[in-house]
Amino acid sequence: MNFSFLRRFVLVLAFLPGLAAAQLPPGVKAGPSVEGVSQFTLANGLEVLLFPDDSKPTTTVNVTYKVGSRHENYGETGMAHLLEHLMFKGSPSFEDVWKEFGKRGMEVNGTTFYDRTNYFESFPAADETGRRAAHDDNRRAVDEAAAIGARSLVLIAGGLPKGSKDLAGAHAQVHDGIAALLPHARESGVPLAIEPLHPMYAADRACVNTLAHANDLCERLGDGSGKDLGVAVDVYHVWWDPDLAAQIARAGKRILTYHVCDWLVPTRDLLLDRGMPGDGVIDLRAIRAMVEATGYDGPIDVEIFSAQDWWKREPSEVLRICLERHQTVV
Repeated sequence: MNFSFLRRFVLVLAFLPGLAAAQLPPGVKAGPSVEGVSQFTLANGLEVLLFPDDSKPTTTVNVTYKVGSRHENYGETGMAHLLEHLMFKGSPSFEDVWKEFGKRGMEVNGTTFYDRTNYFESFPAADETGRRAAHDDNRRAVDEAAAIGARSLVLIAGGLPKGSKDLAGAHAQVHDGIAALLPHARESGVPLAIEPLHPMYAADRACVNTLAHANDLCERLGDGSGKDLGVAVDVYHVWWDPDLAAQIARAGKRILTYHVCDWLVPTRDLLLDRGMPGDGVIDLRAIRAMVEATGYDGPIDVEIFSAQDWWKREPSEVLRICLERHQTVV
């Protein structure tokens, strides 16, 4: 991919109205201000849009790179999305970026689209204003999924609100959030796939932690067809479950996507030390047989977050081994 044209800007939703009027640091140039949105340019060319809104208790930082899948050449399909993930692997200055975000109570993610890649972080809001903002973000994600013809939009439920111990309340918020989003997803023709995450992520990433819980939500909220609301089965998160076979069979036609990797022993990092299929303890062939017995014939995604191993290797080597393992152990 050719990144010589790369240009980026940052959108900062800062909820301190006086910030925009503060004295500018050296090298920062003020641009126009329209309807409360002020533009600034840093010495390195970075464009900053500052939007103070004192009605919200959160701050969101959104970094957008004007490069996406349309810039991929022949044989590079998926590289934009791969590079999005690599940005989270850290750097010599910040080896564990997830730890840094966690210390500040930030929720972070990234997305790749046709003509842009963006990363965002925000301080969570537990009030009604924050929930409305989150719902608006979810609707935009549905719109983007529809625009590129995505087979489904995977939902990561989110954990406990900051400072909360109310797990039942978090479960209720997830239920209500999906219920609110479903009508728009149906109108847009985008199925929603609930992905249960391993219980170790219940507090900070996703409080939907079993396939049974995801199935319950589908049966309560879906239309029964499996075409509006389903599940994403990621072996890393569900392989340990004694009820897995029964819950996969129960999911049936609701399985919308299937992800594979492996669980290493020992695991050095619970987020960023996934194994290449065949290097760990998951019986991948057995789980695949369960999934395909439901009639699932969609893609099998190899999803490896591996800051200490695979992310350090040459991409061509990683792809070669992925193909080999898919043919021999998946």
